[in-house]
Amino acid sequence: MARSAKVVPLKRSKRTRKSPVSGTVPNRKANDALRTRSHLTEKEVERLLKVAKQGRYGQRDHLMVLMAFRHGLRVSELCDLQWTDIEFRRGTVHVRRLKGSKDSTHYLEADESRPLKVLHKASESRYVFTSERGGPMSAAGFRKQLARWGVKAKLRFPVNPHMLRHACGYALANRGMDTRSLQAYLGHASIVHTVRYTEMSPTRFKGIWH
Repeated sequence: MARSAKVVPLKRSKRTRKSPVSGTVPNRKANDALRTRSHLTEKEVERLLKVAKQGRYGQRDHLMVLMAFRHGLRVSELCDLQWTDIEFRRGTVHVRRLKGSKDSTHYLEADESRPLKVLHKASESRYVFTSERGGPMSAAGFRKQLARWGVKAKLRFPVNPHMLRHACGYALANRGMDTRSLQAYLGHASIVHTVRYTEMSPTRFKGIWH
């Protein structure tokens, strides 16, 4: 009987880690390293508002940042805001939440309702915020603009629209809003998502040594 040929095991080639190609989604770890936190402080929001107001469409841009912060809007909720959602006589905005969240109605402050009326008079669209071409402002377009404003405002980390929603949650918690009210305001279906804001609020520890 002929002897069988000797089997030589194949050597595994070493896999080299290639750096991500330009345009691809960056590594999650790299993003986390850049972020010190996922929200903005009220002072940082003020800096963004100041920069946004300086552009060609300053009134619109300032209002977008302001309403995203004041009402804790996701970028898709902000861009989908329509004139039928605004009740000028009552001074309210109907917030249509996405991602399984609950809708709610919020009051508008004077610094929101006044520029809204100006935009409404000049508008030919059913959407509140429109692009230069007259179509609704896109989520991607607002993200890019906000990132640029963050750089101009000299914030030391990348800024994204969801930071404005988180900023709203932390600001209201710091003002002493209770968890249930905050849950309703932000439209959270589960209070688990709301607790993160009240847990970090310093107001619950105020006066414990007195």
